[in-house]
Amino acid sequence: MKPEERPSTTVTHLARSEILEIAGNIEDAKVAAIERSSATIEQLEEAVTWASGLSGVMSKERHSLSGAVAQLYVILTADDDYGDERD
Repeated sequence: MKPEERPSTTVTHLARSEILEIAGNIEDAKVAAIERSSATIEQLEEAVTWASGLSGVMSKERHSLSGAVAQLYVILTADDDYGDERD
């Protein structure tokens, strides 16, 4: 396989600005924890959906939280007032 054909192994971490854009106004400690994770934008968006109480859509698909999404959900809901922080 030629070098240009190899998949990239570079891990791109979520930037603070991306996290705040997706998750809203959350505590610095939560932002830092998310930055340290290996989560993708899509995983953060899914975790935010669950944490915002919009998981009814997800439950219809019989989808449960696991992996990075579950980790992000725990971070976002650690103090149980996630929805209040997004205002």
